[in-house]
Amino acid sequence: MAAHTVRLVACNQVAEGTMAFHFAKPAGFEFRPGQAIDVVLEGEGAPPDAQDCRHTFSLVSAPCQDELVVATRMRDSPFKRALGAWPIGSMLGVDGPFGSLTLHKNASRPAVMIAGGIGITPFMSMARQAAKDRAERDLLLIYSNRRPEDAAFLSELQQLQKTNPRFRLVATMTDMTHSSQAWAGETRKIDSDLIRSATKDLPSSIFYLAGPPPMVEAVRQALVGAGMDEDDVRSEEFYGY
Repeated sequence: MAAHTVRLVACNQVAEGTMAFHFAKPAGFEFRPGQAIDVVLEGEGAPPDAQDCRHTFSLVSAPCQDELVVATRMRDSPFKRALGAWPIGSMLGVDGPFGSLTLHKNASRPAVMIAGGIGITPFMSMARQAAKDRAERDLLLIYSNRRPEDAAFLSELQQLQKTNPRFRLVATMTDMTHSSQAWAGETRKIDSDLIRSATKDLPSSIFYLAGPPPMVEAVRQALVGAGMDEDDVRSEEFYGY
């Protein structure tokens, strides 16, 4: 794992309460879709406690892109407050890449990615790179949020489904009673029935799970209930993301 100093070049809202932060990509920086970095705040504006100055994020950007991008729910923590106030154009630290939540090499086996909320971040990198590479692998993304307002990158994912014939999106919104937007798609929670119906044409799939720990465990149990082999399930739990 290598340390770099990078420039914050932009930030933008990607869902209600969720921001993306764009950093200049260091020369020679290489990573695999699904990997992560540590963002390190240093100097003026950094939290006074050293343990609040570092946070791990999966990369949203794909290796083919000329920037590094992370996205996060803007919760009220010392790190998030400092990052949200970090001046555009200022420098900060990046350590990485690291992490093993990366796609399997056997492209004949489909990849089924299951994300809850901000767990979408590693799968955005995978979906973007697959579209660029025109990868000969079937990709299915099952993406659960409470409301469309909460679903980061939803419009981009819908567009990727139109432009990449090997990529399919099943988005579900589980709390539409509190949404001001229209939604004609799924509203079920991710359970065994939803998984079976979504994957019926994708035999021998490898499953990737990312999201809050309770969601990841519930989906793992749903996969077992749907008859999937636990050896074909890989996961990453996002604590306080």
